[in-house]
Amino acid sequence: MARLRLSTERLELRPLPAGAAAALPDDRDAAARILGATLAPSWPQDDLLDVLPSQAAAEPDLERFGVWVMIERRTNAVAGDIGFIGPPGDDGSVEVGYSVIPDRRSRGYATEAARAILDWVLRQPGVRTVVARCDEGNVPSIRTLERVGFARVGEADGQIRWRYAPGER
Repeated sequence: MARLRLSTERLELRPLPAGAAAALPDDRDAAARILGATLAPSWPQDDLLDVLPSQAAAEPDLERFGVWVMIERRTNAVAGDIGFIGPPGDDGSVEVGYSVIPDRRSRGYATEAARAILDWVLRQPGVRTVVARCDEGNVPSIRTLERVGFARVGEADGQIRWRYAPGER
């Protein structure tokens, strides 16, 4: 089975293979070999470490509803990650999240990756809506979500809740 890949102007997005997730964070060389990309010293970031065990246990057909890596095409290096917190729920929604490593921030990578992955996921069976959350003080993330067309739908526990449903606009 061919590996799923999304290409943008500067990035290639790929689901993180379970084998690479299982190797991280301890065996970075094995993870890099499985990915076919260089791992930046600052990746994976702390917020991804808790997710790696579930990605490592994902069945091959469900890897796509977990972590994806953002690979900078110019350098073939991981610049961050984007992905989903599981497959679509009964209501047809998936939650997206993303993170860019510190030395690749402020280059528009999160926006570029989010546009590509939103386009892809909304063509998947059973997906009608994409939701997101971000901290109230995370201005770069707020700007990214606004740029790609998310609408604020509420706030709770210091986080802003977002919704992207292009058919409802």
